[in-house]
Amino acid sequence: MSHLELPQTSLWANRKCLLICCIVSISNLQYGLDSAAVGGLQAMPGFLKVFGYPNPKAAGGYSIDSTFQQLIASLLTLGSFVSALTAGTFSHFFGRKVALWMACILNAIACVLQMTSTTQVSIYMGRLILGFANGFLVTFSNIYTSEASPAHLRGVIVALFAYWVNIGSIIGAAVTNATKARMDKASYQIPIGTLFIVPLILSVGLLFVPESPRYLLAKGREAQARKSLETLRGTSVPPEFIELEWTEMVKGIEEEKRLATTVGALDMFKGTDLRRTLLCFSIIACQTGSGIWFIISYGTYFLIVSGLTVAEAFKYSIMATCLGFVGVNMGMYLMKRHLGRRSILMLGGTICGCCQLAVAVAASVAPGSKAMQSCLIGFTALFKWGYNLGVGSASYPVATELVSTRLRAWTVGGATSLGYFLAWLNAFCTPYFINPQNLAWGAKYGYIWAGSNFLCVIFFFFFMPEMKGRTLEEIDELFANRVSAWKFKSYETTIGTEAAREVEEKALEQKGATTEVHERI
Repeated sequence: MSHLELPQTSLWANRKCLLICCIVSISNLQYGLDSAAVGGLQAMPGFLKVFGYPNPKAAGGYSIDSTFQQLIASLLTLGSFVSALTAGTFSHFFGRKVALWMACILNAIACVLQMTSTTQVSIYMGRLILGFANGFLVTFSNIYTSEASPAHLRGVIVALFAYWVNIGSIIGAAVTNATKARMDKASYQIPIGTLFIVPLILSVGLLFVPESPRYLLAKGREAQARKSLETLRGTSVPPEFIELEWTEMVKGIEEEKRLATTVGALDMFKGTDLRRTLLCFSIIACQTGSGIWFIISYGTYFLIVSGLTVAEAFKYSIMATCLGFVGVNMGMYLMKRHLGRRSILMLGGTICGCCQLAVAVAASVAPGSKAMQSCLIGFTALFKWGYNLGVGSASYPVATELVSTRLRAWTVGGATSLGYFLAWLNAFCTPYFINPQNLAWGAKYGYIWAGSNFLCVIFFFFFMPEMKGRTLEEIDELFANRVSAWKFKSYETTIGTEAAREVEEKALEQKGATTEVHERI
């Protein structure tokens, strides 16, 4: 038998693994649904009648208290921050699947509270509990897909995160638009009701999903881990290649246990894991550094201020979201066929930086003009396309593969918490930059985000290693050997060679045993 190498099989050949990972990654649909649904609640007369106060001067006759408005957004972020931060500890004892089931239960409780409540306190509790659920859904769905997918398809499969988020945003926006004119409670109960979709599909789908083989192996449950790997791979590759992947996984876990005597949150900041943790945290921070939350939160606002009607602004926002969906698909294709993680991150960051710069320049040279309006419409849409093409599609594939199996839940959970904190910080600080009573920068705030994007591109160029096509065990070896970012692509690892040699030796032994039996007969 010649030296074995894992084959580059197609998505269709891996359709069983792809289906399993799609079931798990649908968790991220909730993120998009909630963002779109809650963003529309604050303008719905039916919602304002119950939770706001009469205001004859306001459109619809009702207004909402600013404190209530801030809390329904920030409590969700707080809940997500806390749950993502505790993800490592929870996963260490209960695993990926149990964490996702727990999130489904919390999600359902939160939805019931928000749909049946008529008090602000109940809404606060519902938003906080929903935040707990969202933090687990995002963290564990991406950890699972990273650990379950074959190396050459990991980028595409984990990028389903951005795929589902965009689908959720489109569905949420469409539902909110359809119910916004209703004057009864159904105006907000229907959009909130869509948040039952994910828990229902996921809780049933998880019955047919095996636990992560790498998690099971790390916990010493080898028989279950082997069965899980065989279930995920199905018939996509011959048995000898499953044996090779299994041998690599076993050797990788053994090496991790040899190098580390403890497993805990503080280990993220020790030895070679410190570099991996900083890179993981940085790539998630680059999501916020792109300015995506500025565009999502205030893109429609700037369109209205520039002279568009509310209906027109909404339609253009939907158009931009759809273009972002196109960007996700293009990013997934490019990651699989042509570009590596590092290249696509730099491309996406450059596009985002140029779009933010264009919006800021238009606001500087032609404020309030038709030209500025056209620039806002065009470059906001291009920004969402570029973001989803680059950072949006590649951030979680990179973040989850950067870190070791034994620390993946702690590190990715911590990075996700950082992402939620930075998103909150952006929402908190942005009004001071754009509001007329403060700095009054308006769309010129884009100058800051343009600079931020270009700094991210520099970071990607100098520090982000290329991990396309590498198994998670190979990546462990590369970091353990302190290989520089620029040498990752060409460095020859030993773990794959050793695993292949073991598989060949076993095959030869079996062949020899079979020959001996035949000779005796």
